[in-house]
Amino acid sequence: MSRALMPNLLTPQDLEPNWEWRERLPAWGHSSVDFERRIDHDRLRRYRLARTRQSLQNSKAGSLLLFDVNNIRYVTATKIGEWERDKMCRFCLLTGDDSPYVWDFGSAAVHHKRHSDWLEPDHCLAGVVGMRGTIPPDFGLMQKYAKMIAQLIKDAGMADMPVGVDYAETAMFHALQEEGINVVDGQQIMLAAREIKNWDEIQLLTQAAAMVDGVYHMIYEELKPGIRENDIVALSNKMLYEMGSDDVEAINAISGERCNPHPHNFTDRYFRPGDQAFFDILQSYQGYRTCYYRTFNIGRATPVQNDAYVKAREWIDASIAMIKPGVTTDKVAAVWPTAESLGFPNEDAAFGLQFGHGLGLALHERPIISRAISLDHPMEIKTGMVFALETYCPATDGYSAARIEEEVVVTETGCEVISLFPAEDLPIANRY
Repeated sequence: MSRALMPNLLTPQDLEPNWEWRERLPAWGHSSVDFERRIDHDRLRRYRLARTRQSLQNSKAGSLLLFDVNNIRYVTATKIGEWERDKMCRFCLLTGDDSPYVWDFGSAAVHHKRHSDWLEPDHCLAGVVGMRGTIPPDFGLMQKYAKMIAQLIKDAGMADMPVGVDYAETAMFHALQEEGINVVDGQQIMLAAREIKNWDEIQLLTQAAAMVDGVYHMIYEELKPGIRENDIVALSNKMLYEMGSDDVEAINAISGERCNPHPHNFTDRYFRPGDQAFFDILQSYQGYRTCYYRTFNIGRATPVQNDAYVKAREWIDASIAMIKPGVTTDKVAAVWPTAESLGFPNEDAAFGLQFGHGLGLALHERPIISRAISLDHPMEIKTGMVFALETYCPATDGYSAARIEEEVVVTETGCEVISLFPAEDLPIANRY
């Protein structure tokens, strides 16, 4: 059996992030080859479990019960189809010094036993609870698994300690409480584990960003009258899946009079000459996410559209310049304009427009950077964090707007941008 996730075989070395800060972060090819050291998946699996176990030891909990598929993947390195993301049908237990248990969807557990040799075979179990209530609680499945989980925790000697749960169905919380389990917030434990990326995670995030670089070049070539927002979404999905994406979570495509206020969606609107248009591509490669905006104009741009772009660029450059280890997020948020200066009544109404958020197996990880949160509740920026910074500026014409987002890796001395499609100046697609 592989030593990857055997807790008694984990060593202090497994907590090492193995960063190799060079002139530029590499974006390797996606295949495994014998002539370059690329992604070390065993090292990745051991690092993630070691980080989780360390975070658990630093908390008041003795065990973790996880239903969030991002957390399950982080701890067990298991994944099934994207259809399961919102079904709450899989779960994982990490307790004491034991190796992780994972309950999966029917035959997926058999697959793990056969092909996931970093897991103990008898810890790969078939199981399902409520599937968002479609299996009624009175069927008794939640009580069945709550009893099993309580016994495993007792066997591990952790029965007197709280259990961190990330999220679960309400009836599952009741079933756990009936078994005498003291439930505490496990999501914070997991977010603390996931906030620092090792070298393999950083390479996967860089590879994911490189895929989006290519999609934006395609968009730049395709933007013209006669093409609709949903056409760009379709072409982008096709290209990303052909490139190896395992999940195109969403693509925002917003143009013309839809730019202000930002609707966070796409429609069947046709692009028109002179439109300002911005896009966000949210996809994952081997689970690791992108969040990457770019703004274009179709054919031509007005002075006020260009002015909005210049301001958005200035704001994002100012925030990037702040990023280095030891800086706190309130200092970053302070360089962004207030909500009121952009015409919003308060920071809650403008939430997400001037924004920063961690990237990893989830779209939103630590740190979160926002004037609505960070000014009063700052977090420290640390080496190995990877996050996106995004700005938004409405144009004075009342309907256009510019939106820019850059992904950054925090190095030992500052940060490196890994979203590389040119955005220093407003790109004009198919200029007249």
